Amino acid sequence: MVTPTEDDLAAHAHRVRELIVRMCATPEGGHLGGSMSLAEILVTLYFRVLRIDPRRPDDAGRDMFVLSKGHGAIALYATLATRGFFDVSRIAEYGRPDSALTAHPNPAVPGVEMPTGSLGHGLAIGVGVALDSRLSGSDRRCFVVMGDGELQEGSVWEAAMAAGSLALDGLTAVIDRNGLQITGPTEDTVGLEPLADRWRSFGWSVVEVDGHDPRQLQEAFAPARRLAGRPTVVLARTIKGRGLAYVEGQTRSHYARLGGRQQQRALAALSARRAGKEQKG
Repeated sequence: MVTPTEDDLAAHAHRVRELIVRMCATPEGGHLGGSMSLAEILVTLYFRVLRIDPRRPDDAGRDMFVLSKGHGAIALYATLATRGFFDVSRIAEYGRPDSALTAHPNPAVPGVEMPTGSLGHGLAIGVGVALDSRLSGSDRRCFVVMGDGELQEGSVWEAAMAAGSLALDGLTAVIDRNGLQITGPTEDTVGLEPLADRWRSFGWSVVEVDGHDPRQLQEAFAPARRLAGRPTVVLARTIKGRGLAYVEGQTRSHYARLGGRQQQRALAALSARRAGKEQKG
């Protein structure tokens, strides 16, 4: 694959958001806000970082990706389709009774590694994958994306402690730090700050980035960032509902079933923002 340019990545992120909107316009609806905040993170991983081949999704030497915040599944499906793991036309199947494109990640979908959705379990899976890679002499890397509200689960910190103790430098955790969960701001529910210091205390290397800037994300995910004996966590500052100004940073974007007019409004808003950025450039 030809290495995509910054403009290519922006176009892919725009396409991913369009597909997210379309899935939220089905009778099933979907987790709109927390999926929109993931677009640049997933696009950067799948188009610039992960060692993968859509033609061979089960290749033994592939890098592994675990979406621990399983309610962001529609963002993952949109990214996998855009990357070529399956035809984009299948997105229309989302939510149907006979479809593999379910509300949480389904391994029956090409490119989906793990079924997730019970929050707090993905990092422990990543620890197991990273440890297996070490024991088998593989240089493959494992990336785990979590929501910030998910960090209120104790199992996350058990896994973080184990990863630091085992010095799993092939493991990278990514926190979608949009500051909101279904009940409101994370800091009003169970405070997470000082978040970077918490991860450092468990023996992790910490990188803080703008989660909507592919350049910063790529630098954070680069192999050169790996420190011998330390797993890495990327705190990606994002905006819930990114791309739709009228719901950005609002709890009400958490889940949506969009009607026809709402879908048209959302797609028009995405196109207008994309055109505005291109015009400014």
